Amino acid sequence: MSSRVSSGGLRVATLAVVSLVLLSTVTGTVAAQSYQGASGTMIVGPDETVDSIEGVAGTVIVRGTVTGDIATAAGTVHVTEAGEVGGNLEAAAGTVRIDGTVDGNVSVGGGTVEIGETAQIGGNLEAGAGFLAIHGTVDGTVRAGAEEFALGPTASVGGDVRYDAATFTRDPAAAVGGSVIQDESIGDSAGPDSGGFALPSWLGVVYGLFVNLLLGAILLAIFPSFSARVAGHVAERPAKSGGVGLLALVVVPIVLVVLLFTLVGIPLSLVGAVVFGVAAWVAVVYGQFAIGSWALSLADRENRWLALVVGLVGFALLGVIPVLGGLLELAAFLLGLGALALTLRESYRNRGAEPSGGRQTTLDESAGDTAAT
Repeated sequence: MSSRVSSGGLRVATLAVVSLVLLSTVTGTVAAQSYQGASGTMIVGPDETVDSIEGVAGTVIVRGTVTGDIATAAGTVHVTEAGEVGGNLEAAAGTVRIDGTVDGNVSVGGGTVEIGETAQIGGNLEAGAGFLAIHGTVDGTVRAGAEEFALGPTASVGGDVRYDAATFTRDPAAAVGGSVIQDESIGDSAGPDSGGFALPSWLGVVYGLFVNLLLGAILLAIFPSFSARVAGHVAERPAKSGGVGLLALVVVPIVLVVLLFTLVGIPLSLVGAVVFGVAAWVAVVYGQFAIGSWALSLADRENRWLALVVGLVGFALLGVIPVLGGLLELAAFLLGLGALALTLRESYRNRGAEPSGGRQTTLDESAGDTAAT
C-alpha cells in the first residue's frame, strides 16, 4: 500500500514543482470576474469577489470570495479563514491548506494537505497526500489515500471515513457520523486526476525549445570546431552516424544494467547513467543542429547560429505532427548520438597523436633551419 500511495504523491509533487519552477518569477492578482491561465501568484483579496479560478500557478491564495469553482495546479494553495469558495475545489499542489469555507466538494492531492480547525467543507473530501490532517468540519464523506492520516480532536465528519494509509491516528474527541473503514483498494486513486491540471502542450514545446536553444548556444560558443565536426559527420556519413547512434542506444543501457549486478560496478553504473543522460540531451541538440546546417548548405548558406535556430525550431514544429514528428525526432537523435560518438573517438585519437605530430614538426623545422644555415 505504501508504495502505491507514494507514487500518487510523486505524481502531484512533480506537477507542483514544474508549475512552481515555470511560474515563480511571475506575480499577479486576480482582479477579473474569472481567471483562466498561468501566473506566479493568484490572490483573491479580502474585499474581492471572482466567479472562478482555473489555471496553473506558483501560489493560489483565497482571502476573499470565489462564487464558483477552483481548479488549479500550484506549489501552494491556501483558502484562508476569511476565504469562501461557493463551488468545488480541485487542486494538485505541494501544500494545500483550507482554513475557510468551501460549499462544494474538495478533491486535492499534494505532499501536505491540512484542513484547519476553522475549515467548513459542505460536500465530500477526497485527498491523496503524503500527510493529511483533518481538524475542521466535513459535512459529507472522506476518502483518503496517504502515508500518514490524522483526525484531530476538533475534526467533524458527517459521513463515512474511508482511508488507505500507512499510519492512521484518530483522536478520541474526533466526531464521525458514519463508519471509519480501512480500504486498501484506494491506493493512489484518491484526489484529483492530474491530467486535468496538465500544462498546455504548447507550453511544453516552447519550454523545451528554449532550453535546447540555450544548450546549443553554449555548445557552439565553447566548442565551435567540435560542433562543426559533429555536423560534418551527419552531412557526410549519415548512415554510419545513424548506425553508431542506434548501437550506442542499445548497448550502453545494457552495459549499465550489467554493471549493477557487480559490487564494484554499481558506482560506475550510476555515474554512467547520468553521463549517458547528459550525452543523450546533447545528442538531441547536435542532431537537430546538424540537420539545420545541412538544410542551409542546400541554399549555399553557412552560419552555425542560423543553423541552430533552423534545426531546433524546425523540429519543434515537426514534433507536433502525430507519429511522423516523433519518428523524425528519433532519427535526428540517432544521427546526433552517432556523430557525437564518432567525433569524440576522433578527438581522443588525435589527442594521442598530437605529441608525436608536434615532435615531428619540430624536427622538420630544425632540419629546415639547418639547411638554411
